Amino acid sequence: MTDRRALLDRLPVSPRFWRSPLRGTWLTSVLGVVLLAGVPLLFVTGLLSYAAYNPGLSPLNDKTPDKGLLGFYLFSWPTDPHWLYRVTQGVHVTLGVALIPVLLAKLWSVIPRFFALPPVRSPAQALDRLSLLFLVGGGLFTFLTGVLNVQLDYVFPGSFYRLHFYGAWVFFAAFAAHAALKIPRTVRAFREHGGPLAHIRSTTSPAPAPHDDLAAPDPAPPTLSRRGLAALVGGSSLLLLLTTAGQSVGGPLRRTALFAPHGGGDPGGGPNGFQVNKPAALAGVTAARTGEAWQLVVTGPSGQVRLSRANLLAMPQHTAALPIACVEGWSTEDQLWRGVRLRDLAALVGYEPEDAPDVLVESLQLHGSFRRAALRHNQVRDPRSLLALQVNGADLSPDHGYPARVIVPAAPGVLNTKWVARLTFGRVL
Repeated sequence: MTDRRALLDRLPVSPRFWRSPLRGTWLTSVLGVVLLAGVPLLFVTGLLSYAAYNPGLSPLNDKTPDKGLLGFYLFSWPTDPHWLYRVTQGVHVTLGVALIPVLLAKLWSVIPRFFALPPVRSPAQALDRLSLLFLVGGGLFTFLTGVLNVQLDYVFPGSFYRLHFYGAWVFFAAFAAHAALKIPRTVRAFREHGGPLAHIRSTTSPAPAPHDDLAAPDPAPPTLSRRGLAALVGGSSLLLLLTTAGQSVGGPLRRTALFAPHGGGDPGGGPNGFQVNKPAALAGVTAARTGEAWQLVVTGPSGQVRLSRANLLAMPQHTAALPIACVEGWSTEDQLWRGVRLRDLAALVGYEPEDAPDVLVESLQLHGSFRRAALRHNQVRDPRSLLALQVNGADLSPDHGYPARVIVPAAPGVLNTKWVARLTFGRVL
């Protein structure tokens, strides 16, 4: 019997297998409070990112067309403030990366429960374990797909937009239910232990709590204090924050964004020396297609107009200081764009500028998402919305959309279509 018990204690199903003296309800509660503050903000900024695409405007913009009731919150995305998407998506990506060490530490703190036997003791416990499956699985899936998207590593099957969208809803629903069940226990744990910072102030690990079902029944000698663990988790989060945030903050901090694919030094120099998501070569746009033979086709109720680049340059030119901000979290500082207002182009084909409608924008890009996209009428009518021909006093480079590109305040980068070939006002299907 003794030998059998000794063998059992060497298996993960035995509580005595898990001997870290750091585990306990207090530690799990502290990590849970951090996630309770961060995950809702992460979820809300993710929903705002989806709304920014104006998915209700056109199937071209909607990458999750089967969302059903999950689109209840959608609204027409505004153009003010012009940096709105830069901030919301920057917070979403940076916070998501910074929370990874906290999420992993939280899972480590409760890992003995995943191996507990018997796996189901009652119907209530069966429901609890099922909710944990959605919580842990949904959380890991959502964070993993988000990180892979930031790194431009699309190894997962299917569309990132759809997978991340539904994964986030599953994770947050399970998170909200779990939080509602565990908050009373968290409050009780803090009261019993003198507050959320009680053990962090101590340089040694506390004695195991006899009635704490997360604490090790036979703890090993401590090799790390809870202050040390807090420093390890907090320091890891801070390191990830500092090596990610610069891609959104910009300026000198951009060079600290080592884990962000667009976070290094600006590509090249001069007026076009700022970040590019998709270069012309990758989009299949060649010099032959953007040369002298290129014409912009503008269509509306009064007919069709074809404009060369020289024709566009002869029209009234306007300037707007706007950033580029992408779903991967990176963004540029405000760049000085110059070109023709979209509402002026709408006027060429039968609309009053102040009544300019939605517009379908089509690119020379041969493949990939958003080579065709729609802009809502409030975006078209905004005087800062341009068909840009120049940036920072120079012609657009091929990688930045020469001969002409759309630039709209507060819109995701993919809606600022490059290499524009056609504008169809009043038709966005």
